[in-house]
This record gives sequence, C-alpha cells and structure tokens, in this order.
Amino acid sequence: MKRIKSIDLFAGCGGLMDGFEQSGHFDTVAAVEWEKAPCRNLEIRLRDKWKYNDADRRVLRFDIQRTDELFQGWNDDSEYGSSIGLDELIKEVKGIDVIIGGPPCQAYSIAGRVRDENGMKDDYRNFLFESYIKVLKRYKPKMFIFENVPGILSAKPTGKPIIEVIRQSFNEAGYSLLSDLTKAIIDFTDYGVPQNRKRIIIFGVNTEYFGEKSEEIVDLFYNKYLPEYKVRDKKTVYEAIGDLPKLYPEKETLKVNGVRTRHSLPIPKVENHIARWQSDRDIGIFKLLAEDIESGKNQYTSIEVLKKLYTEVTGKESNVHKYHVIRWNEPSNLIPAHLYKDGLRHIHPDSKQQRTITVREAARLQTFSDDYIFYGSNMELYKMIGNAVPPLFAKCCAKAVNDIYKTYVD
Repeated sequence: MKRIKSIDLFAGCGGLMDGFEQSGHFDTVAAVEWEKAPCRNLEIRLRDKWKYNDADRRVLRFDIQRTDELFQGWNDDSEYGSSIGLDELIKEVKGIDVIIGGPPCQAYSIAGRVRDENGMKDDYRNFLFESYIKVLKRYKPKMFIFENVPGILSAKPTGKPIIEVIRQSFNEAGYSLLSDLTKAIIDFTDYGVPQNRKRIIIFGVNTEYFGEKSEEIVDLFYNKYLPEYKVRDKKTVYEAIGDLPKLYPEKETLKVNGVRTRHSLPIPKVENHIARWQSDRDIGIFKLLAEDIESGKNQYTSIEVLKKLYTEVTGKESNVHKYHVIRWNEPSNLIPAHLYKDGLRHIHPDSKQQRTITVREAARLQTFSDDYIFYGSNMELYKMIGNAVPPLFAKCCAKAVNDIYKTYVD
C-alpha cells in the first residue's frame, strides 16, 4: 500500500505526527523542532514504535526561522550540530504530499495576551507562521494541516487581524482555505479526547493541483470527511485514568530517578506515573476539595470561594481561581503547557490520593498511549505533553486527509 509522505513542522514531542502514524497511511519524512527534550522523545518514538532506523536523520533539531539553512543543511552548529537538511531528505523520497504542524500558540492565546502587559504584541511567535509558509512554498505539497488556538482569530499584534494576514499568505502561496475560519474550530471531545480542548484546524489544498475542485474539497473536509470520525459519547476522566495504580500520601519523601515525591509508587509499575512532590499544606487542601465533591456538599466549587481559600492558605491574591478538582464523570479541563509550573488546577478526584495528576495521567488525558514512554525532567514532560495535539484527534484528522487523498489523488 502506497504511503502518503508528510513532514511535521513545530513537531514538539509528536502528538500530531503520532496520530498520523497510527492511521497507517503516512510516512514521516521529517519532523522539525528546536527544543532538545521534545526532539529526544521524537527520535525514540520514531525509532522504537514506528521502526524508522534513521530516526536521527528525520528529526531535525533546528531553528525554523533559519529557513535557508533548514532547507540546505547545516554543519557543526554550536547548538544544533549538523544535518543534511530538508531538501536532501525530500529529494530522496521524490517530493512531499502533506505538511502538518502548528506554530507555538502562546502569542495568540487569549490568556497569554491578558497576562502580558503589551498583549503579546512584541512576541516573535506571532510571525512564526511565515516560516511554515516558506516551507509550503518550497515543497508545494498537495495539502496541509495547520493547528493553533482559537485565540488566533482575534489576535491583532500589528493592529490588523493576524488570521487575515495568515489567510492572505496561504492564498498567495497557492492554497485554498475555508472561507469562514470560525467554522474551523474543532471541539476535540467530539473525537473521543477526554479533555475540554478546542483548536482551530486549518486545512488547505494546493489550487494548482486540484484546480476548480479546491474549494469543494476544503468544504468536504469539514462537513463530510472529518465528522465521520466523531464519537457518539464523550469520554470521561474515569475512562481515561480510572484504572491507573493509586498513589497514596506517605510521611517521608521518596526519590525515584531524580524525581521527588511524597506519594507511594505505582504497583504494578507504570512508566511516568509518579506523583509530583506536594507540601503538607497542599495535600490537606487537595483532600478537603476532593472530599467536598465526593460528599455532595459542593461548598468549594464556586470561583469566589476557591479564590478566597487560596488567599486564606497562601496570603496571596489571584485574579483566577488556582484550585480545580477534575471530575470523574466528565472530560477534564484543558491540559496546558504551563502544567509544568504547578498542578493546582488538575487535582486528582480521589480524596484518598491527595495529589495533582501525574505525567502519565496528563498523557492519557491527551490520549497518548502508554507505550509512549516520556524521557526528561518532570518540567519538560508536562510542558511537551501540554503543548501537543492529542494523538487520537490527530489520527481522526489523518484518516480524513487520507479519505480525500484516495478520492481525489489516487
């Protein structure tokens, strides 16, 4: 069976790529990412799970803004080493069919703009999409998938809506997009992801290749092909993590592979399932809040009460409520990249465990399978998992792209 050739830009630890691989229809020719820890995990995943013996060549750790070097290769760079570059990799496979990926979303995120004193207008990440489009122009794939946060629709770093700049850039590169991009916002819970996560998924097709059918194909992606993979019932937290070994608080601090914890270790062993270290104060708060929900009293579920509790126990004030217990019978709240800073908004629902969620639980809520073992510090792992596209949605997306490919290309 002929495989569709793809490259992944801003790949992170490979959530989007992993879903495309799981679909069984795609070959990952290259994955571009600049951070060291995600690249290490990408390489291991491509080699061990997807059996690419040359994974070290396919994962290009490099700054995508240095686009000419990315294309042509680089040697003995003090930070990024050496690589033959994208041109050579793509020449070996005689062209690319699909480009996937999405620039970092922090500059477009509404929460990020609220926190930044200048509304993220000075953030260089506002314009990383330009590097994506340079790659698109050079290799002219038949289709692309561009993922980002819904906040991109309202971001105006230069005073003009950035989404209009992006749309114009894609059009000038020769690609047709959905006319109303508000309809490109996808609720991932519709595709079996046990987490309230919405993202804009921009699907585009090469107008030179598809001609007058281009707009029709784009519309069909959103209205026919992708919706075919929706699930009937939304998946809950319990379905995602309820079977994992329970981790109970201990009196002494333990240390496992450099990770400190105040909780018991999982039996049987489950990789990446170690509770982050918690103070006595936090353990007591987690117990209080989870018991409040279990008992049905619900005295600590309103935002104002939670903000007041935070001030009482810490002496600090916060504009947002810092505490949130995830609910067994619902999808989780969003798993964010800043989960690495603390887990106070992702408190485990079992009052006896008195902790925040582990790396493995975050990974499961993001739909990474247990055979994806993550390597690095806890901080690195929470961050890369929170930044990822859930592989389960990516698999649905890949199947929809493949359906279009079979219908209009093969």
